[in-house]
Order: sequence, then C-alpha cells, then structure tokens
Amino acid sequence: MSKQMLSVILGGGAGTRLSPLTSSRSKPAVPIAGKYRLVDIPISNCLNSGITRMFVLTMYNSASLNRHIKNTYHFSVFSSAFVDILAAEQTPDNPTWFQGTADAVRQGLRHIAPFDSEYILILSGDQLYQIDFQEMLAEHKEKNADITIATIPVTEKEASDFGILKIEEGMITSFTEKPKSGLENWVSDTGDEMLNKGKVYLASMGIYIFNRALMFDMLQNEFKDATDFGKEIIPQSIEKYRVASYQYEGYWEDIGNIPAFFHANIGLTKDIPEFNLFDNTKTIYTRARMLPPAKISGTLFNHSIIADGCIINAAKLDHSVIGIRSRIGHGSTLINTYIMGSDYYETLEDIALDLEQGIPQLGVGSDCVIQNAIIDKNCRIGDNVQIIGGASLADIDTPLYTVKEGIVVIKKGAVLPNGYSIG
Repeated sequence: MSKQMLSVILGGGAGTRLSPLTSSRSKPAVPIAGKYRLVDIPISNCLNSGITRMFVLTMYNSASLNRHIKNTYHFSVFSSAFVDILAAEQTPDNPTWFQGTADAVRQGLRHIAPFDSEYILILSGDQLYQIDFQEMLAEHKEKNADITIATIPVTEKEASDFGILKIEEGMITSFTEKPKSGLENWVSDTGDEMLNKGKVYLASMGIYIFNRALMFDMLQNEFKDATDFGKEIIPQSIEKYRVASYQYEGYWEDIGNIPAFFHANIGLTKDIPEFNLFDNTKTIYTRARMLPPAKISGTLFNHSIIADGCIINAAKLDHSVIGIRSRIGHGSTLINTYIMGSDYYETLEDIALDLEQGIPQLGVGSDCVIQNAIIDKNCRIGDNVQIIGGASLADIDTPLYTVKEGIVVIKKGAVLPNGYSIG
C-alpha cells in the first residue's frame, strides 16, 4: 500500500506573516508544542498512514529545516523509506527560484520521476492536523477521481479567508478564492452535524492527491506556465477533470500568522485538546535528543506542558508550554506563554562568566511576570522582568521584540536586562 503513493511536502515561502519567528528559519522549521517542528506534523501524518517516501521542497531560510530532517528521519538500510530535501536549485533549463507551489513541484519532477507510484500526495509544511491519508486515497479511488482535494467545513465568517469549493454528489463543480460577497451561492451539503454548526461552506485545506501521470502531464505540458496549485491549476481543472472532495471534520489549523500559531500552542494545554498529542495510533515523530527529565521545584502548575530537560523553580505556570532545556528562576509567574526553550545548557563556568559580565543567564530569571507571550529560542531574560501582552498593546517591531495583535514575541537570542518591562 505504501508504494502506491509518494508525498511532496511544500516548505512554504518567506513566511512574513509569521515573522519574527521566520526571520532565521523557514515556517516548517518553527518549533511547536515545546519539542517538535511544524514539518514533523505532515511527515508524521504520512508515516502513520503508511506513506514512507517523502520529498520536502525548501527555498527560504532552509538551513535549520535541512538540519532537523537530516538529524531526525533515519530509516533502516533494508527499507525503501526516505525523507529527502529538494532545495531550490538553478539548472541550465531553469535559472529561477520557486515561483509558487506548482512551480516548486515542477522543478522537483526530475528528482521525483525515478520513484514509482500511482499517486502523488501534495502537502503543506505549516499546518496542524491528523489525517489518515489511506482513507483519503480509498475515497479518491472509489470516486474514480483524477484529483482529490481535502476540504473542511467552515462558517460564513471563516469562509472569506479560504478558497471555497462547491460540491455536488462529492465532486467539486466550482471554486472561488477568498470570497468577500455572494456567499449564499457557495453553500454545500456538508452533512447534518456540520449544518447545525453553521459550517455550510467547504474550504480547501491545500492537501491534494493527484493521479501521478496526470500531474506530470499538467505541470510539464497543459499548465506548464502555471505557478500555483490553488490559484491556477485547481480552478482550471474542475471543468475538465474529475475533481473530488474529501471532507475532513477534525481539527485543522493553518499556522499562517502569529495569533494562529500562539493559540494553537496554548490550545494544547486544555484538558482535552483538539489536537491530540497523546494518541497511540497517531504518534508525532521528532528528533530524539536524549535529554534528561524535567526538574521542578516549588512550582504551582495549571494546564501546562513541560518538555524534556527543563529546570523550573517558578512560582506559577498557567496555560503555558515550556520547551526543551528551559530554565525558569524562583518566584516567576508565566500565564498564557509559550517558551520555545534552548539549544544548549550553560555550564557553571558559563553562568559565572554571565554574572561577571552582567549578562542574564540563558532562560527566564527570578521574579518575572510574563503573560500572552512567545519567547523564541535561546533568549536571556533577566530578573524582575515584566512582559505583559494584551489587546491594549499596539503592534510594534523592535530589535528585541515584536507585538502582533496583543501577543508579545521575544526574538530569538534576545537579551532582556534586569527590570526590563514590556506592556
């Protein structure tokens, strides 16, 4: 079954809406849930679905993504499984960078071609979801489809942010990109449960299954000048080919901006989160770092996630996600905060040198109050620091931090001295 389908994961563009988290890394390399990277989600969905051959197309800020994939996804020498990076490259017949999703796949075809498969699965590298792609493939074959698009029911308020599809008997008949008016013409039968929730519009999730031969022909001949799947190839294919809808009703989040990213992470701290990290059948794979267990002393916890290797002496953690190797000093309070953690530990000699030079230690100091914030990796936050995000804060971008829609993002490697205050 795994040989029937080969997966291509799109590494995304410059990711400006997720800045500053993408200033030195690509979107799929952004740390999520304290110990994973976003790219681990589509790769894990593939592995859990028995799809073991994957290409990841990268272009922007791809060094950390390449390193993560190289260090994480090792398979037996007796296996045909692989996760290979296809970086944008200039060639004699194509001197340009990737111009869009379709162009990225087109430029990778010569590397994909030697690997047999009947179907090609196209995925985004920056979405949070859990799908069994074998179910999607079974429906694709049952409907005798040429292309299948994963769709999700959305409300009228949400519809203007997505490409909306109209279906009849499971087949897509028309498509509109981010409609601002005339939505009454785009209502689909999404089933009684979804109709009762007001979710009567079907949005494209940017997840596609193509019959392999058709996709190669489209990219090399019929649509050889098209650069994007969602804006060009899919809309033009609907009238000519059998384009099916695979309706998904579980949790799905397009991590396109800071608020979406923040709420997706904090949402993981709920008693029963919509995205389940604790599912035996849907493991999320990532790099095995061999870190020690977390060490905690005198801290009151409420709905928080603590990753490996942390040293925590905080007074209180509430609805917070604490990433790998995080250090939090005595008396500090964190509420609605995501700390991505650190890439290394400081030695006792390092700490003594920090003290001598008047530099805060790696991590969060003592007696700090942090709320509605994202702390990127390897930050040094001194003692008595206040970071209070909220709706009253205006959007701003400074060398140390950015504020977007009330969420304070401390930039990677930032140093906030003792007594520093934001908000």
